[in-house]
Amino acid sequence: MCGIVGYTGKRQAQAVLYDCLCRLEYRGYDSCGIAVNTPEVQVFKDAGKVRNILQNAPRFEGTAGLGHTRWATCGEPTRINAHPHIDCTGKISLVHNGVINNYAQLRKRLEAGGHKVVSDTDTELIAHLIEEYDKGNLEEAVRQAVKEIDGSYALVVMRSGDNTLVAVRKDSPLVIGVGDGEYLVASDVPAILGYTNRVIYPEEGDIAVISPDSLKINRNGEYIIPRVEKINWTPDEAQKGGYSHYMLKEIHEQPQVIQNTLINMPLTESFYKSPLLEQGRKTGILFLACGSSYHAALTGRYLVEEHLNIPVRLEVASEFNYMQHLPPCKLAVVLSQSGETADILRAMRRLKQAGCMIVAITNVAGSTAARLADHVIYTQAGPEIGVAATKSFIAQLVVLYALCFACASAASPRYQDYLSTMRLLPGAVQKILGSHQNIKDAAIEVAKSKSAFFIGRGINYPIALEGALKLKEISYIHAEGYAAGELKHGPFALLSPETPVLALVSRDQTYEAMLTGLREIKVRRAPLIVIGEDGDDQLEQLADRVIKIPPFNRLFSPILFSVVLQLLAFYAAYELGCDIDTPRNLAKSVTVE
Repeated sequence: MCGIVGYTGKRQAQAVLYDCLCRLEYRGYDSCGIAVNTPEVQVFKDAGKVRNILQNAPRFEGTAGLGHTRWATCGEPTRINAHPHIDCTGKISLVHNGVINNYAQLRKRLEAGGHKVVSDTDTELIAHLIEEYDKGNLEEAVRQAVKEIDGSYALVVMRSGDNTLVAVRKDSPLVIGVGDGEYLVASDVPAILGYTNRVIYPEEGDIAVISPDSLKINRNGEYIIPRVEKINWTPDEAQKGGYSHYMLKEIHEQPQVIQNTLINMPLTESFYKSPLLEQGRKTGILFLACGSSYHAALTGRYLVEEHLNIPVRLEVASEFNYMQHLPPCKLAVVLSQSGETADILRAMRRLKQAGCMIVAITNVAGSTAARLADHVIYTQAGPEIGVAATKSFIAQLVVLYALCFACASAASPRYQDYLSTMRLLPGAVQKILGSHQNIKDAAIEVAKSKSAFFIGRGINYPIALEGALKLKEISYIHAEGYAAGELKHGPFALLSPETPVLALVSRDQTYEAMLTGLREIKVRRAPLIVIGEDGDDQLEQLADRVIKIPPFNRLFSPILFSVVLQLLAFYAAYELGCDIDTPRNLAKSVTVE
């Protein structure tokens, strides 16, 4: 889940590398480093965040270099384990995102052959492998070295005295930016948006040879003419835009995200009357996701089963990959913000081999998931820099709602009305954003606690899970999400005056059962914060605090509740002085298993 970057061109590389790494730090921030061809390879690296470490780097004059910001997987976050790594000669340097599974065997062989391995990382071994095969042709040396690697990798390699970069990928993301007399290589598009919006996405196993005035990509032994794509994100979209944090900016962007996603949804009759739906009716639909995307998929399961009458099987992708027998489904829907989640990609390849048709819901055009899928729906959230998913989660919900209702509208015209209602969602979300003081006050109270419970019923149960996830990942307060009826099956033992309960109450078929549960919670003297519809007097009588959402069609309450809980988590973390955009131990994209 590290972030890598490479540059070769006409600019001073060090400044470009620093700028790109600052934009890429959401992928990891345990340690960082750069290597610049001066023409000797000069390396500066240490444990810590990019701005804290690289601002103190000595000035290196050179127009080619590598950079890395790390999320540690093999070897603790220390200076010696930080990237870039070099070989025994000091001439070959490289940066790596991925995991080498046969690390122990390779290290034993290389050390027996006389190589001096100085770090605890798997990455350093790749530098020594390339050294063994280097007979003057760096591309060929990289090709031979990666043949010995069992695992995942995105690599950028540089040799002393040569401004050519060699890049290769397998099961880890990599993008090449095409500039005017310059090229950039990075893990993600936001890193390079300040320099170009023209990109190339290398395929699995591609080896790119990049110099300031040329790019060659070798695919399966032949040089190919790569497809150059244009990214419609702007550099400003990847900046804070006057907000104190990326997360707060991205929460406030959600009205526009909802609108953009609805405008760009492929809701044509040919799409929702395609064989996709018929495949699902025959064998059911498999939903696969991880993290926040899993909570969106769980919401989608409620929608599809209730309104399309199609059974849905929902799996966490990381667990699905270890199931020996595949379910007998012919249609799978995968959700991944980045389109590069390692567990998702592994599951997709397995399903493809089994002949399953795959629909990917993702935010990144040209991502691996988008290329693997049979059909792609883009969420139009724009770049999301904050590690905690906010606008990408809301966009996934919007896609699932719109897709479900478009399919259902063939059987009932009321679903066309629902689709029309969705166009009013940006205004409802904006009302919540514009009257957030009560949410902020509630968050300050929650910040005083060490644990909290989030509860909901029906379609709002997944949002309780998501609210708990948001709070714990950025404020470090222990939080658990529960189906409201499940509190009595054990967690009631933990209720106390020091354990707030946040309840999502919608005036739907679950309403009376939720009120009964709230009364039971109050008897246990737990502080009760209820998020519910404005004008519901019963909530005022039961709760210690009520956070009101504007009246809206209750079918869409998960979207409105989600915005409230995102703000609550943000303000609780802010009250505690937490590093909101880059919470400890986490990275934005989980690109290793």
